Amino acid sequence: MTTATPAPALIAAPPAGRRIWRVVRLNLVNTWTVIWIPAMIMFFIGVVNWLIWWIIWAATAPADRADAMDGTQWSGGAFYIFVYMLVVGIQVISATFPFALGYSSTRRDFALGSGLTFLLLAAGYAVGFTLLSAIEEWTNGWGLGGHLFTSVYFSGESLGGRLFTVFAAMLFFFAVGAFSAALFMRWRMNGILAAGAAFALLVVGAIALITFTQSWPAVGDWFAANGPIGVTAWLLLPTALAAVAGYAVLGRATPRS
Repeated sequence: MTTATPAPALIAAPPAGRRIWRVVRLNLVNTWTVIWIPAMIMFFIGVVNWLIWWIIWAATAPADRADAMDGTQWSGGAFYIFVYMLVVGIQVISATFPFALGYSSTRRDFALGSGLTFLLLAAGYAVGFTLLSAIEEWTNGWGLGGHLFTSVYFSGESLGGRLFTVFAAMLFFFAVGAFSAALFMRWRMNGILAAGAAFALLVVGAIALITFTQSWPAVGDWFAANGPIGVTAWLLLPTALAAVAGYAVLGRATPRS
């Protein structure tokens, strides 16, 4: 009489939290791309701005230096980091998505893990940006009265307000980049072109509506009344829409070489 060999026990799938964290670690495996390169470029932008400020400061009479350096409050040098986060959002989806599926990660786990990655990166960069703005104020514009992290787009707010502004803005760029990459993964260049055309038509239509209704003063008043915190708070709405749309598109996307 033969004894039946018992079937091997099934290996339990790892819990959802561990699967999602694996996606986060996969997205952050190349720290040069998501941390060190943007930090080094931001440092270089800061050095270039300081040299320009020094030239202005040295070429201006002492009595006029304060007025001359006030013009630096309109600097847009710090916006580089936000554009780079859009690139990171594209890279996470286009480069990591095929590997994640190859490691048996579900699309849901990948979407949640990527969203958590964006939250962590946005929080880290927002804290760093806010600390640099505090140092810039403490040192009186790095000793010259310049503005890079305390430009008009962030000045006049508390440190907590700046933290929220940068955090929300970075999430917006992450979401737009991820959504763009999801469109490419699903429909390739045709999807990008169609989305770009639709967005352009919406922008032109909005400009036409505002122009014909003579509402430009009202638009300016809205920006002035809301301030940086209010405007970036409104950005959370398109950020959420882009995240949901990206998740829906990615659910049917198939990586192709």
